[in-house]
Amino acid sequence: MSYPFQIKSFDEYKSAYKKSVDDREGFWGEVGLSFSWRNKWDKVLDWNFTEPNIQWFINGKLNITENCIDRHLKDLGDKPAFIWEPNNPQDRVRIVTYNRLHKRACQFAQVLKNNGVKKGDRVCIYMGMVPELAYAILGCARIGAIHSVVFGGFSAQSIADRLEDAKAEYIVTCDGAYRGEKIIPLKDVIDDALVGNKTVKRVIVYTRTRMPVSMIKGRDVWWEDEMEHAETQVEKNNVVSFPAEEMDAEDPLFILYTSGSTGKPKGVVHTCAGYMVYTTYSFVNVFQYKPGQVHFCTADIGWITGHSYIVYGPLAAGATSLMFEGIPTWPDAGRFWDIVDKHKVDILYTAPTAIRSLMGFGLKPFEGKDLSSLKVLGTVGEPINEEAWHWYDEHVGKKKCPIVDTWWQTETGSILISNLAGITPAKPTFATLPLPGVQPVLVDENGVEVTGSPAGGNLCIKAPWPSIIRTTYGDHERCRQNYFSAYKNLYQTGDGALRDEEGNYRITGRVDDVLNVSGHRIGTAEVENAINMHSDVVESAVVGFPHEIKGQGIYAYVICQHMHGDDDSMRKNITQTVARIIGAIAKPDKIQFVKGLPKTRSGKIMRRILRKIAEGETDNLGDTTTLLDPAIVEEIKNGKV
Repeated sequence: MSYPFQIKSFDEYKSAYKKSVDDREGFWGEVGLSFSWRNKWDKVLDWNFTEPNIQWFINGKLNITENCIDRHLKDLGDKPAFIWEPNNPQDRVRIVTYNRLHKRACQFAQVLKNNGVKKGDRVCIYMGMVPELAYAILGCARIGAIHSVVFGGFSAQSIADRLEDAKAEYIVTCDGAYRGEKIIPLKDVIDDALVGNKTVKRVIVYTRTRMPVSMIKGRDVWWEDEMEHAETQVEKNNVVSFPAEEMDAEDPLFILYTSGSTGKPKGVVHTCAGYMVYTTYSFVNVFQYKPGQVHFCTADIGWITGHSYIVYGPLAAGATSLMFEGIPTWPDAGRFWDIVDKHKVDILYTAPTAIRSLMGFGLKPFEGKDLSSLKVLGTVGEPINEEAWHWYDEHVGKKKCPIVDTWWQTETGSILISNLAGITPAKPTFATLPLPGVQPVLVDENGVEVTGSPAGGNLCIKAPWPSIIRTTYGDHERCRQNYFSAYKNLYQTGDGALRDEEGNYRITGRVDDVLNVSGHRIGTAEVENAINMHSDVVESAVVGFPHEIKGQGIYAYVICQHMHGDDDSMRKNITQTVARIIGAIAKPDKIQFVKGLPKTRSGKIMRRILRKIAEGETDNLGDTTTLLDPAIVEEIKNGKV
């Protein structure tokens, strides 16, 4: 398979970028012709950032699964779409060819139909990293159901909130999931989430761990039974024939929940055509993918990275995607290197948190591992620090592999700023240059563009790209407020950035009340709400602080009703409360008990001061005269943990 839109030199990049700005519609219309359409679009783009209203490939008709699977069957049917590496290295590796993927996705589409799922229905997917997760996603897309994947580490309360927001009527889950030495009881968590739920009609349960689960008559069914029944329905002469639903370019493809600056998670909506076109374009160009290469993205499919660069982008490009069930440090810290050696991985795409964690184990885990197949390395989720960048370059890439430092968000759907592997220059700690079609600007707090270089400011984008967020599910006003209201005619990213003399961008971190912990965004309000659920907590304030592994850690200042002299026990109780309400990913790293919080006379918490104390910058707290009780600051400084 060839990619007519693949950029092959820095000059080609400059020319493509210029065209994408000068003739946006012409540029993306040309890229769009590389895909399969039932009916071609009438107009490439219609947009405004005021409402916002953004439409790409207007009136185009397609089904994304025909682009991800069907169109590859003739030439790539027997080639691997997925290589699945199980949690336990002793277990059997599964190779899923494009033919098998087609069969299984069609079978699961039939299962969904048999259970009453229709186009537009929301299906919540809460599974471990098994191939069946991909079958479920593609089965939904095949019939036009909207999938909403929830990461397997979220709590029952978090799932209940998402089910309620999406008004989901169907759930696909596993009995349990393996993660290193742990077994995660997914079905039990779903059962807890469904207490009091009146909407969910059906729960389809895949058997993975064989742990005992409760199956409710009339609601819960086994995946295996349903698939067997579907196979007898749709298989004729060994050819699966389940027709893909015709979708409009702007029909929703999926909802993915992300943390915001309020306590309530927001459901980011991505649509069929624009998302497909841009994820494939970015995948092929950023990683410089060549047919036949093995692409190993280490993310979980519960996050946007897994959606875009394990499933949709690679499959639409006819690539081979490696899916890993386990964690990088089990059974030892050489697991990634074992996988690279065993499957001759060409591209490794992981998070700076994973790299920093593996650095701590030294070089012994590399012994006896052949990493010579690697051609491209990538990082995602947060800016990578220089020390980790050089370690990755030297010990993993042997100084022969370009490192792509990719910046993007759940809301952007795909990579927006990154060097293209071996094509455009890399610069440690910099995401570098925008992809064609992406027009970043820096603005000051008043929304005035900061021109020239070097410069710094709030990072915004001044024109749409095909995979931009369309809305937040069920609440379009929230989408407008969050992303399009602060600065006129700009998409606001919530990140700060610096730009150097060559126009390279370096992301400096969040400028809003959202933390970036191990590459995952967690709203401070969400964590505070969870802490405040503890019966003894009066009030709390949460900020981020530098963490050598996670990038950012969570520091909580907590006022309690009664302190019984056992701080550690209270800390454990609060941590457990947060894990129960949100999930282990949001547990505070440090909890400081305080008698009060620094507030203005109007009652606003001065987080700027709390942040500086958490960061250890106690000598430079700025003006504290506007505080209701300035003495409280000294007390907090003296009690820092």
